Amino acid sequence: MADRFDVGDVIRMKKPHPCGSHEWEVLRVGADFRLKCIGCGHQIMVPRKLVEKNTKEIRKRS
Repeated sequence: MADRFDVGDVIRMKKPHPCGSHEWEVLRVGADFRLKCIGCGHQIMVPRKLVEKNTKEIRKRS
């Protein structure tokens, strides 16, 4: 299966971040993802399995 996620993509997750934003920018792709909240700029590391399960939409970088 081809990799769906690329660095720079913006993904929409099922649950919002405590700041209220659902959207995250992908900063790193691998076994773990580094995501940056679009709303407040907070960065987190999340396992790939969790990101793939909770992603609703992927907006590719233009």
